[in-house]
Amino acid sequence: MIIAKQYRCIHSATCHCTKGHLSEEVLFLMVQHLNWNPNVIATLSCVCKWFDDLAKRLLWKEFCRARAPKMMCDLQSSGSHSVDGSWRALGKLLIYCSGSSKGGLFNDVQVPGHFVHRTRFSRTSGRSFLPLQCRNDDILYVSDPCEHLDQGGGGEDGDLGFFRGIFKSFSMSKVRKLLIRKGTSFHPTEVCPYCKAKLWSMLQARMIPQSASCRLGAYEDSIEYYVCLNGHMLGVCTLLPLSDSEGASEFQ
Repeated sequence: MIIAKQYRCIHSATCHCTKGHLSEEVLFLMVQHLNWNPNVIATLSCVCKWFDDLAKRLLWKEFCRARAPKMMCDLQSSGSHSVDGSWRALGKLLIYCSGSSKGGLFNDVQVPGHFVHRTRFSRTSGRSFLPLQCRNDDILYVSDPCEHLDQGGGGEDGDLGFFRGIFKSFSMSKVRKLLIRKGTSFHPTEVCPYCKAKLWSMLQARMIPQSASCRLGAYEDSIEYYVCLNGHMLGVCTLLPLSDSEGASEFQ
């Protein structure tokens, strides 16, 4: 069921949704009882501006903490009570593979975006995507690739892997400073699918290390990823096929 988003008021005396309205505490306990179900939170956000504000300020934050508690604890360990780009954007990043539209970020790659049940994000994997000079200072969490079989673009067969990630304190990171120092331009038309911020191409900046292809199990020249102003990362690669020996070892 799709509910049209309503923008009225933040509960003035004439707001119809105040009649018999639940308090913040009751709504919090209700969504907590439902294990911070993102469908419920998204539906509540469509009721009116007050519900939308509550979801952005509190409910998406608790969803992120419940879904990835260790990562959230690390992202906030610098003393900030929020994250770059809003909790709602981060919540979407945790559960949504953005895919790609034809002629968009990844040229001829056309794979529709979709929700994923669960994805593992790793700080150790993230180090493989950082330029060597940034690894001692920057922290990046990257997901395992979301595999799309036989979806290679440009008329070529191949299994694509879409991956996404989040920087800790991106505004203070060496990667951001290096992108600015290199004079890397933003993508002229596309924006981050999670927060709508402008995007830098790590490929254009020549800042994709060889270790990224090893971590993904992908062809080295097939990897492309972008970083937005809020530190969200999204990318695509063509995955290497399993060798006969690798395929056999999985079933032994």
